[in-house]
Formats: sequence, structure tokens, C-alpha cells
Amino acid sequence: MKIKDILSRGIPTLSFEVFPPKTEDKYDSVEHAVVEIAKLRPAFMSVTYGAGGGTSQYTVDIASKVQEQQVTPLAHLTCVSSTREKVQSVLCKLKEKGIGNVLALRGDIPADGRVEKDYQFASQLIGEIRKTGDFCIGAACYPEGHVESVNKAADIHYLKEKVEAGCDFVTTQMFFDNNILYNYLYRIREAGVTVPVIAGIMPVTSAAQIKRICAMSGTYLPSRFKAIVDRFGNNPAAMKQAGIAYATEQIIDLIANGVNGIHVYSMNKPDVAARIQESLSEILR
Repeated sequence: MKIKDILSRGIPTLSFEVFPPKTEDKYDSVEHAVVEIAKLRPAFMSVTYGAGGGTSQYTVDIASKVQEQQVTPLAHLTCVSSTREKVQSVLCKLKEKGIGNVLALRGDIPADGRVEKDYQFASQLIGEIRKTGDFCIGAACYPEGHVESVNKAADIHYLKEKVEAGCDFVTTQMFFDNNILYNYLYRIREAGVTVPVIAGIMPVTSAAQIKRICAMSGTYLPSRFKAIVDRFGNNPAAMKQAGIAYATEQIIDLIANGVNGIHVYSMNKPDVAARIQESLSEILR
């Protein structure tokens, strides 16, 4: 099923993200996590492509596994480290498997700085996917601005380019203050961006995650969230429980304020996904 059709129903939807294994010996454990999360019957499940496309060889396989579980898959595809031939090869494989949803991303610059010359922007990838076949195309958006953007106005300009190139919906980077998203939605609607926006929520279940998040994206951490980390960061079980509760409260507030699309960065953790879904059972009914 096309994700744009799922979103067009205008009802709250919950989806989860999984990532392929970094090495082949971890494949079975990831596949097990995929099957367990799929049992929750989410609206869809997205499968990441890996930094620099490093785990891209597994993306199609994992997305196919999602589809086998009768859940709609969303396959990520990055371009900055890929040639046009590589992109076309992946799209052909997705077509062969009957996977019709792609999240088109520029991707992170690899640590060694090596990139290909065929693509510089996600909008270029989106345009190519649009010409290639009948894909439903998603893109990323950044309520706090992309770390490489000179300012938020420029960031919204690039978002408009993605929409004009043919993307059908966008998913946000994680955020921990819902007011940031509400302000962002106002600004992009004023700028003429009308495609559905899915809110990306990260349940922080360990203090170590916070360090990685801040290092990678510079995400703003509200004082209330910092207090949770300060109080429970050294108690793994308590931090996990508090992190899930915080994410759940975010989701409830978002849905109450009309943000129906919720995407949880569940980090291949079926128990985290299950606890969030259980807390929302009546809200999502």
C-alpha cells in the first residue's frame, strides 16, 4: 500500500523504524526484531540505508521481510555516496520485490569524505525516482533546521525543492519539544508546503543515546527532559521507563493537536515499540 494513501485517511497512525545489521552475523537478530515489531501491526515500517550506504545491501532484504509480515515497508535510499547506476539498481530491486515506498535522502557524508558526483541534493534523487516508476516518495525535514543549513529560511527553501521534485510526504528529524514542531508546521504551511508531515519521535532509553543525538544533530533538549536524564541516567531500567513515558506523552500531545502521523525511531527494540503502542491503544483505536 502507498503511504500517501495511508496518511490520507486522516486518522492517527503509528509506524516504526528498523535498521539493517552492520555485519552479516547480526542479520538473524535484526530479522527477529523486524518480525516482532511487525506483530504490532503498525501503519508501516521504515528500513534505513545506513550511513554512507554502508548497510544498503541489506535494506531491500529487510524491507522484503517486512512485506512478508503483511506490513507496508518504506525503504530508505541515500544518494550522496551512490552513482546513478547504483541508485537505479536498488530501484529495480525494489520494483522486483513489489516495494512501492521510498524515503529519498541525501545521506550523511562518509567519514572519509568520499562522495560520488552524480547527486548533491535529495531533491535530485527524488526527481529521478519520480521518473523511474510508480513509487510513493518520502523525504526528510528538520524542524530545528539541518545542521548544514545556513539558516531556517534556507532549510525551508530546500524542503520546497524536495516537494516540487515530487515527494509525497515528509518525516521529521527527532525533536523533544513539541512546540518546535508546531512552530515549524506553521512556517512551512505559510511557505506553501502542504504535503503530510509525519512526526519522528525517539524514545531515549539510555543516557548514551543522548550524547550521540547531541553530537549528530544538535537537537534542543528541554529542561524537563534534561531533568529526567540527570535523575535516571545512571539507572538503566529507570531511564528506559522514563524515556518511553516521555516519548508517549509527546505522542499523545501531538495527536491531540492534530498531528496524526507518528513515526517512532524504535532502534530495533520490539519491547520499546510494544510498550509505546500499548500506552496508545485506545487513542489509536
